[in-house]
Amino acid sequence: MSERCSWCGSDPLYIDYHDHEWGVPERDARALWEKLILDGFQAGLSWITILKKRDNFRAAFEGFQPEVIAGWGEDEIARLLANPGIIRSRSKIEATIGNARAFLAIEEREGFDQFLWRYLDGKPLQNRFAAKAEVPTATPLSERISKDLKKAGFRFCGPTITYAFMEAVGMVNDHIVTCPAHGRVAALA
Repeated sequence: MSERCSWCGSDPLYIDYHDHEWGVPERDARALWEKLILDGFQAGLSWITILKKRDNFRAAFEGFQPEVIAGWGEDEIARLLANPGIIRSRSKIEATIGNARAFLAIEEREGFDQFLWRYLDGKPLQNRFAAKAEVPTATPLSERISKDLKKAGFRFCGPTITYAFMEAVGMVNDHIVTCPAHGRVAALA
């Protein structure tokens, strides 16, 4: 019997995200950065809250172009703080600007995608959990990546946020084994 991962519930937006995005290996550096930023905005909130506002975030942050955001200052922060379509947290907005600068430094040095995927030798980790309760919220690897991201200048990327990011971008396949997406995602590795 096939059963979808229970965390996505019955919301059609969440189901679509689960079925088509979550766990699919992402190799595009800008898309990886966007997802890490959105996971940082999720801190203290549910992912569905961010998912419902994702288009607003993309518009407000000009398509998550780090080379644009890296140059932002107080005027842009004020504009974003006045935008009801996003999470209006000064610390998260300021972190996004700093994270854009950190991203650009890594991208120039080695490529952000290479920086992240080297932790797994470019191959997603294929977990085989039977139930949501078995899935960790952080691992020694997410702790290591979090520490290295922070060392590179990133904020809002603790081990739990980093692990959620790793799941979302397919660095780890945490679809439960009875979920139809588990095999589809595993085949993409």
